[in-house]
Amino acid sequence: MTIAPEEDRLNAQIAFAVEIDKLKRIIRRNHLMDGSRRENTAEHSWYVGTLAMILGEHAPPGTDLQRVVAMLLVHDLVEIDAGDTFIYDLVEVAAQAGAERAAADRIFGLLPADQGQWLRELWDEFEERKTPEARFAKALDRFSPILANHLTEGGTWPLFKVKAAQVREKVRIIEEGSPSLGAYALELVELSVARGHLSE
Repeated sequence: MTIAPEEDRLNAQIAFAVEIDKLKRIIRRNHLMDGSRRENTAEHSWYVGTLAMILGEHAPPGTDLQRVVAMLLVHDLVEIDAGDTFIYDLVEVAAQAGAERAAADRIFGLLPADQGQWLRELWDEFEERKTPEARFAKALDRFSPILANHLTEGGTWPLFKVKAAQVREKVRIIEEGSPSLGAYALELVELSVARGHLSE
């Protein structure tokens, strides 16, 4: 039996849809803001995508927010293969880039070529942080765990002995994408230090 090209295309799209469901199994180190459990990566992607819509007025003028949302929805799909990387673990971070590129090749390669190329370009743009959209997307990606840790009495910071200077370094990435969100994040860091939830 001959399979029509449109059926091949649909089958590839469904295979991708089934594959990305695995993102729900990837558990991050951050906790939900009520402290009840750790979040999974699919929840994180949904959350930061929604933040892009709500906090879009804090993006640079002219930022394409639809592109930002799309970028945030796909930015962590590579964790299906590469796992979640703790940004304060230098050994994990050093191994991250190669593992994530290989994951992007495989996962986006499941799609029809045009769609796979589109999503891969979004992923590459996010990683390179050369556009206002990518810098704003990365800012939201970094802002979310700082907010969560602040609201959970330090969350992962004391658990992994993260210091304030390390968190302030991540705030710089937020500032690059959104000066106002960067300033807010820095206030959260200083409040967390003052309350004893983050060590100097």
